[in-house]
Amino acid sequence: MNKHVKNITPETTDLSRRSFLVGTAATGLVLGYAGVPGLDQAIAAPANFEPSVWYAIGPDGLVTVTCGKADMGQHIASTMAQIVAEELGANWKDMRVQLASNDPKFNDPVLGAQITGGSWSTMMNFDAMSRAGAAGRMALTEAAAASMGVPAGELVVRDSVISHPKSKKSMSFADVVKSGKATKTFTVDELKAIKLKSPDQYTLIGVSVPQLDIPSKTNGTAKYGIDVMLPGMLHGALVTPPVRYGATVKSVDDSGAKKVPGFIKAVTLDDKTATTTGWVVAVANTYANAKKAAAALKISYDGGPNAKLSSESLFTEAKRLQGLSDSGQFFVKDGDPDAAFPSAAKVLEAEYTTNINIHAPMEPMNATAEFKGDILHIYSGNQFATRSGAIAAGAAGIDPKYVVMHQTWLGGGFGRRLDADMMVPAVQAAKAVGKPVKVIYTRENDMTMDFSRPLTYQKVKAGVDGDGKLVALSHDVVSAWPTQRWGIPDFLSPSVDKKGPLDAFTVNGADFFYTVPNHYVRAIKNEMAHNATPSGQLRSVAPGWTFWAVESMIDEIAHATGKDPAQFRIGLLDGKGKNDGGAQRLRNTLLAAMGLAGYGTKQLPKGEGMGVACVSSQERATASWTACVAHVAVAPSGEVKVKKLTVATDVGTQVHPDGIRAQVEGAALWGMSLALFEKATLKDGGIEQTNFDTYTPMRMSQVPEVAVNVIANGEKATGVGEPAVTVVAPAIGNAIFNAVGARVRALPITADAVKAAMKA
Repeated sequence: MNKHVKNITPETTDLSRRSFLVGTAATGLVLGYAGVPGLDQAIAAPANFEPSVWYAIGPDGLVTVTCGKADMGQHIASTMAQIVAEELGANWKDMRVQLASNDPKFNDPVLGAQITGGSWSTMMNFDAMSRAGAAGRMALTEAAAASMGVPAGELVVRDSVISHPKSKKSMSFADVVKSGKATKTFTVDELKAIKLKSPDQYTLIGVSVPQLDIPSKTNGTAKYGIDVMLPGMLHGALVTPPVRYGATVKSVDDSGAKKVPGFIKAVTLDDKTATTTGWVVAVANTYANAKKAAAALKISYDGGPNAKLSSESLFTEAKRLQGLSDSGQFFVKDGDPDAAFPSAAKVLEAEYTTNINIHAPMEPMNATAEFKGDILHIYSGNQFATRSGAIAAGAAGIDPKYVVMHQTWLGGGFGRRLDADMMVPAVQAAKAVGKPVKVIYTRENDMTMDFSRPLTYQKVKAGVDGDGKLVALSHDVVSAWPTQRWGIPDFLSPSVDKKGPLDAFTVNGADFFYTVPNHYVRAIKNEMAHNATPSGQLRSVAPGWTFWAVESMIDEIAHATGKDPAQFRIGLLDGKGKNDGGAQRLRNTLLAAMGLAGYGTKQLPKGEGMGVACVSSQERATASWTACVAHVAVAPSGEVKVKKLTVATDVGTQVHPDGIRAQVEGAALWGMSLALFEKATLKDGGIEQTNFDTYTPMRMSQVPEVAVNVIANGEKATGVGEPAVTVVAPAIGNAIFNAVGARVRALPITADAVKAAMKA
């Protein structure tokens, strides 16, 4: 994340006294608001010891950690529990997890907003959750010392037991909680002063303990949004317009729907939040009947201002905007590339493009809405509770404080569930019929109405001196601005040229760790694309396209100057000036990937090649240093087969080794899928691809060998969910060039494009 983004960076988080009141006697785990189903039993339970709003210890000794992050299969809830357990001294078998609601008490500056993305969760929560665990241990120890009549400094805490070796006395966590003597509280300063364990003292962190969410997900008891069932619940099926955004409903003929058994009503959405336009919901007694009724509706539309636009329109507009000298704002403005280019010995220019990409999580978007008096209850899996609650409130026309969100497990998110469009039809349908309504998107709804990764156009110009040294680089990035669409000023960054805020989440990565004395990066908003294809954040965000351009151009420069691309990068990663520290770590990952892959040491068959790329994703302030060597074989037809991906990543402190490797492997394969197989197109204002027959992510038969080298050096924990996504596409593109001399500059890379480049 860019350093200018306020409120959610590690540097600006503060320790809140409210979140770390140790010794508060809680009569159960307070998850939300009065009337929340399932709370009555907890309230009747014996008193728990609640060292923090983020975890509580019951009289039975079980430690329940509340996770304020969305868990979409990356096991972040278990990770939070593992961090707490390490400092608390709990036995792993005593740990449990649950998901947070949108209760205001969970909106805490220590752990940031309830948003899951950017590979931020572990890196931004590690210290605070560690201190919460340590504070709990200290409070329990003091209480046990008083009960046993021994000095607290002589006690040892291990595996949920507090023991006194000299007297051989001991108390379990359960014993201490039942005693009611854990009453110690900590001030902010005291929390900051707690000395945490050093990496050599860890007993749980760095161990691949069993993930706590797996049993419920395998025995079927874990509840996803699509599983929600409420008494008297009805079902809603969507009819969406042929235009992605901007259409309006002119008329609805429901005569055919009335013939469907169980049909209740057709609700035309009036969405004041402007999240949706032109949607109708058919409500019926079952989902099957709702779908039949939706299919029977006859709806006429006004297509609106975007009805004639296409992908070609958006690219044409992007090129026009890039050609204007006064468009956009500067994200990086170091030196003066324009002054350096005329004296450069060699100048290279290239255009790089990416197409629209769709999230397509396996669990389609869904939400269930129920009004209980003045309170709106929403059941759904989402990645941004704060914003989602506001969207639901706006759709209902009520104050957000009257919205209770029930977080569920997510059957995939990847950034898709940062948006809350699924709540709008559920809320308005429930309001219209006076009963709970569950809305489930069809796959066609999910794909054509996705808040997609935006189409991008990038122009890069580079200059080198007589020694082949990179002396100047200018980089223009033209795209829709997904984060600006959210309307949250704190997520925008001030431009360095003082022209106003820009969406740094469209240019992050272009502010790389290579040393280049003259470097410009310009962020240009494509208003046409912004309006026609309202975009969201897809796993990897801007580095998914900025590093495609940067790492491809670095390779092009290396070849143009007769240098090995990997060694050329190593020379640029000298750590000078603002690149101190980060460049060295990135250089180490590149060397590790090269060594593991055998880069430069193998004689490859004709038509095969290895390519490298190295990235500092997600953002400079929250980087995970990642490098990739791709080994490809290219057929005369231009068809590309990836034989092996070798990825090295520096994660600082690794909490769960198996989990990290799984995320890195998954991210690398996602990156390969985006690089070679996935493409959505806009035609007549609508997304053409409606299912997996036309939008074609990588299949199992196409998966290559993936080798992962995780570098854990005891530094601060970093994120791993996204970085490997960003490094794979340029590594593959560079490998193709080394294999057959074909330079490709558009994603996805097609056989036709490679064949054409081979002939060029």
